Amino acid sequence: MDDKRNLIAAILLSAAILLGWNFVADRFFPTPAKPDVTTTVAGSDGAAPAVTPSTQGQPSALPVPAAAAPAAQTIRPVEAVLAEGNRIPIETPALSGSINLVGARIDDITLTKYRQSIDKDAPPVRLFAPGGTQAAYFASIGWSAQDIAVPGAATMWTANGAKLTPETPVTLSWTNGTGQTFRIEYSIDEHYLITARQTIANMGPAAVSASSYALIDRLGKPTDPHEQDSITIHVGPTGYLDGKSVFDTDYDDLEEAPSRTVRYNSAGWLGFTDKYWLAAIVPAKGERVTAAMSSPAANNYQTLFARDFRQIAPGRQVTTTSRIFAGAKEVSTLQSYENDQGITRLSNAIDWGWFEFFEVPIFKLLDWLFKQVGNFGVAIMMLTLIIRVLMFPIANRQFSSMAQMRLVQPKMKALQERYKDDKPKMQQELMKLYKDEKINPLAGCLPILLQIPIFYALYKVLMLTIEMRHQPFILWIKDLSAPDPLHILNLFGLLPFTPPSILSIGVLALILGVTMWLQFRLNPQATDPVQQQVFKIMPWLFMFIMAPFAAGLLLYWITNNILSIGQQQWMYRKFPALRAAPAK
Repeated sequence: MDDKRNLIAAILLSAAILLGWNFVADRFFPTPAKPDVTTTVAGSDGAAPAVTPSTQGQPSALPVPAAAAPAAQTIRPVEAVLAEGNRIPIETPALSGSINLVGARIDDITLTKYRQSIDKDAPPVRLFAPGGTQAAYFASIGWSAQDIAVPGAATMWTANGAKLTPETPVTLSWTNGTGQTFRIEYSIDEHYLITARQTIANMGPAAVSASSYALIDRLGKPTDPHEQDSITIHVGPTGYLDGKSVFDTDYDDLEEAPSRTVRYNSAGWLGFTDKYWLAAIVPAKGERVTAAMSSPAANNYQTLFARDFRQIAPGRQVTTTSRIFAGAKEVSTLQSYENDQGITRLSNAIDWGWFEFFEVPIFKLLDWLFKQVGNFGVAIMMLTLIIRVLMFPIANRQFSSMAQMRLVQPKMKALQERYKDDKPKMQQELMKLYKDEKINPLAGCLPILLQIPIFYALYKVLMLTIEMRHQPFILWIKDLSAPDPLHILNLFGLLPFTPPSILSIGVLALILGVTMWLQFRLNPQATDPVQQQVFKIMPWLFMFIMAPFAAGLLLYWITNNILSIGQQQWMYRKFPALRAAPAK
């Protein structure tokens, strides 16, 4: 009767873990169900924000977000809008696109190094697209002023230059007819940083008061379910604002905020982040600005900063510098901008979380291994080997303790039989036995506990870093950051359906279950019947739990299991007495 009760308890416990894990995994460990496809989202017409001047020498009042484009605005294909012309091409080793001379917007950026999917003919990732398109998303800079006309969204600028490249800057200019000339000198580096020098020259008869600003405009939220904000991955408005990195504000927060605006007194940078991409505006280093994240209308979002109003006397000019980051969140690139360009905490655009101190070294080691061998799957296996070598003394101690447990099992069973009706006395005698035999019953838990932060760090690396995106391994594993695409239940793709995540058992998950089962077979059997049943079920339970995770995580776990089995076999050959089965 007790055995039946214990078996039922073990089954119920396993079922609870299996079913409950789906909720936990969806909330804390989101995993892509398919190769990542990037879809940009739309932006409004993006008129220049109106700014109320402040007292001279004090930070400007925050810009009032512009009204969104009319709801009845016709949405056109990106190609049709781009074909209208009035554009200056942009070309660098990392991106291509164009500047719209109407409004001086940067509204056409594609990231040429990255594809939307793992298909060979997949188009490059589009980050920015013009207003009036379904995928509109753009950066804009300009001015606000009193009593004079300033350039706006419909202003046609004149260009001095044919193409924006790292070697050839481009200058745009416009005159308002009352003596003020506005210029924007765009330059770009070889990666993703665009610099805009904004100049207003006053040739009029009287002084004017003006303020410059920069903004990023976006219409809509990401529609991909794996591009949603979560506890582990922040997607949405972000930046380094009021002296800290902002990860706790999402799109809904902007819509629900007073006046649909969240205000800040200082800004190092701000913008919108997706899992792998970032669009951000950056003031000059140490420059005092005010900033805001806002939702000027339904489904429309802006991040912007504005400078103090300044008086510009007749015959004088004022120049300010804004920078725009539009590209992939490459760890080395972000860190170089942070160190060389003085963009404070730009590397925090990657939401490492609380364990950044541990995750970044794991990533750097993995990235270095990849550069040595040229395959991220092999790099993960080498990383696992390095970790196992570093943990060998602990694992060796664990195995010795478990082996000792195996040797003293006859004594343990004798005590259990003797005191089967007196549980407290049995536990007391077992503790005395552990002490006499110098056995730590918890020693086997330590390596598992140490594996948890390593596993979590690798999970974050696989989920967050662009360097891991679309990285192949061998055979059918074309993307280590995505789950195993070969599912057993649909006969590896032969049947036309996709199993639900709880049943998406791939080849790697099956191998994981088998290797874990073999590992458990080499361990001494638990004395408690419930523990015995749980350990029998656990390998197959983990097979279900781990199946939806990225293939790279399963590869790490499989490699770790194989190395553990090898270590156990080596220990048994070195100490044959440890293999002796306990008496029945």
